[in-house]
Amino acid sequence: MAKQSINIKRFRVPPGRRLTLEQYDPADTYPFETKAGMRRLLQKRARRLYELTELLYAQNRWSVLFIFQAMDGAGKDSAIKHVMRGLDPKSTQVYTFKSPSSEELKHDFMWRCMKALPERGRIGIFNRSYYEEVLISRVHPDLIEHQRLPKPLVNGNLWHDRYEDIKAIERYLARNGTVIRKIFLNVSKMEQRRRFLERLHDPAKKWKFSVIAVS
Repeated sequence: MAKQSINIKRFRVPPGRRLTLEQYDPADTYPFETKAGMRRLLQKRARRLYELTELLYAQNRWSVLFIFQAMDGAGKDSAIKHVMRGLDPKSTQVYTFKSPSSEELKHDFMWRCMKALPERGRIGIFNRSYYEEVLISRVHPDLIEHQRLPKPLVNGNLWHDRYEDIKAIERYLARNGTVIRKIFLNVSKMEQRRRFLERLHDPAKKWKFSVIAVS
């Protein structure tokens, strides 16, 4: 059952604050005690979200961008499907960013996301985003080679520069009427393992399983 007042600050990371995932309990279900309570609030909020998307579309001045990032198996796809299904299709755009295509690799790392930004009056949902370029590419340096960057630029400042570029782009978007909300879904290693094993035995989810994801 949901509490009357929800402490949203509990889930926010203030600008400039450093943190580690160990500070947060992946099993924390606040403010819900049961799944039934969560479903009731979701249904109520979904109706309100629909009303707000209608106003956003009619006003045609602001745009909203939700960026979803998650640990493998954390339920990012399901969260987008269940929470966002109540939004008006005419004012909502969902983009999933997987491995870059050969065309995308010929451009800067932000290019494919920038051309998918929501128009004024619309909501954009990024399933993964340009943050992959300071996460996956950092774990697998060979991916940087595929981007064919000029050699002098692949140096010790690469990651710092990319973080600065991301912050600059997001400031620019905010100053031009795009409201950005970034959501990260966490999951414990034990729960992650359970979900991966479940995928192996579920024909509808087996396609999601990857040896790389659990290595």
